[in-house]
Amino acid sequence: MNIFYTPDIASVRELPEEESHHCVKVLRQVEGDELMLADGAGTFYRAIIVSAHPKHCAVDIVETIPAPPAWGFRLHVAIAPTKNLDRMEWFAEKCTEIGIDAITPLRCRYSERREMKSDRLRKIVISAMKQSLKAVCPQLDEMTDFDRFVRQPFSGDKFIAHCQEGERVPLAQLYEAGRDALVLIGPEGDFSRDEIALATDCGFRAVSLGDSRLRTETAGVVACHTLHIINQINRKK
Repeated sequence: MNIFYTPDIASVRELPEEESHHCVKVLRQVEGDELMLADGAGTFYRAIIVSAHPKHCAVDIVETIPAPPAWGFRLHVAIAPTKNLDRMEWFAEKCTEIGIDAITPLRCRYSERREMKSDRLRKIVISAMKQSLKAVCPQLDEMTDFDRFVRQPFSGDKFIAHCQEGERVPLAQLYEAGRDALVLIGPEGDFSRDEIALATDCGFRAVSLGDSRLRTETAGVVACHTLHIINQINRKK
């Protein structure tokens, strides 16, 4: 089943230009064909094509289908982008497939990349949302300074995953199922000691993601998947 991303479908009864092109030119859809749309905010729409224009494909809405909360908790990962953007894109794609609500690129002391354009990353996130049949598109923030980000309020469990010596508890042991979660993932050079101290002062708890030293993008996916597994096990009890 093909899903088309239509964030303005509640007020504009046509597909965005890129989605129109894919629908009409690539998939050869015509008037009368049925489509499944997602607004990225939690709702699917069953629609019929009324004008198969390659730039402005117009539709009639047949059915509105609110999607139930897919995972029952809010998951936010803030991560220092890798020097190789392909790896950051892989992280965003896989976490969107697993299920994530927000991604914030962090600018840290040891960051390999200090600026990042989000246009391509946003396209990858949208594609992963559609491929994994989700109705919610993750929030993708602009790059944010570490110090400013950790001081922002968050009503849930806050964790910082790092590799420094000291007391760290496995994330799987510390997280309580059903609670919203925010996880900080550092650059390849890890967080600085000052950053770890600041995060701790701001209520973040130090965690490990296992015995292996993980690449940044792998750590982000492991954190995301770990929290989902804990919630899935809890729902089966």
